[in-house]
Amino acid sequence: MLGMFFQDEISASPLERADEVKTELIDKILGWVDTAILNLPNFILAIIVFVLFIFSAKYIGSLVGKIVEKGKASKSVQLIMIKVTKVTIIMVGFFVALGILNLNTVLTSVLGAAGVVGLAVGLALQGTLNNTFSGVVLSFQPRIQIGDWIETDNHAGRVIDINLRNVVLQTPDQNMLIIPNANLVNQSFKNYSNTNRGRIIVDCGIGYESDLDLVQKITENTIKKHFKQKNGEGIEFYYVGFGDSSIDFQVRFWANVRDKKDVLVGQHKAILEIKRAFNENDINIPFPIRTLDFGKNKFRSDTISIKQES
Repeated sequence: MLGMFFQDEISASPLERADEVKTELIDKILGWVDTAILNLPNFILAIIVFVLFIFSAKYIGSLVGKIVEKGKASKSVQLIMIKVTKVTIIMVGFFVALGILNLNTVLTSVLGAAGVVGLAVGLALQGTLNNTFSGVVLSFQPRIQIGDWIETDNHAGRVIDINLRNVVLQTPDQNMLIIPNANLVNQSFKNYSNTNRGRIIVDCGIGYESDLDLVQKITENTIKKHFKQKNGEGIEFYYVGFGDSSIDFQVRFWANVRDKKDVLVGQHKAILEIKRAFNENDINIPFPIRTLDFGKNKFRSDTISIKQES
């Protein structure tokens, strides 16, 4: 029987074998075409369903944003909720489309591969993921919101965006400063916009010949006249030291402060009014003076006479 098999193989000509291969190839292609035609309705339906999910994600995301806005949440929280909602709906639509195409095996493989890839990416991008989770924390943290003026790590600016990677500040010179979210979560920062009122501090000095009680009274009355103090607030005046050419004092008072510019405006106005009041009352604000007192160590002057001989 083995001999008959080899005899049949030997008897088959190369042309006949080529025809057989050609026939098998045509049958396979026709099978693919039949499968494509049979699955064409499912393919079209899967595309339609996926597109509907994309449009639904946009609409539902806007709806979620309006609901969150009615709850008086911050702008950053609204943006995060909208993004998370859209991504979740689109992913659900993708898996539904694979199910319509009867690609359950492919779906299982995709999920398994995604798990492995996710683990590898998580290990490789620890810093990026740290910033992402920090962004979620910042978005739900009421202490920093879009529009606030903050200072951190020798930088200052107004928050114009909080995303899943970083916080964007607009600095006083109108440049954009990008700060990773993890830096703000792990480090301290000052937020001027958390309250509507803040304390302004002005330092000054007066001459040693001045009446200290009169200076304090004039300064406090000047500040009280131009900066209204509310209940629980007040003006604080302290002499803080004997300077090289002046007696130094510090005055602290409350004003409407929402950012660094408000502080500068308050200091500017207070300095103008204090200087004007001091001028009207002949109170001297001395500039640094250095007096050289040699005491007993007087200079000794020696006269050298030169006799000219003819």
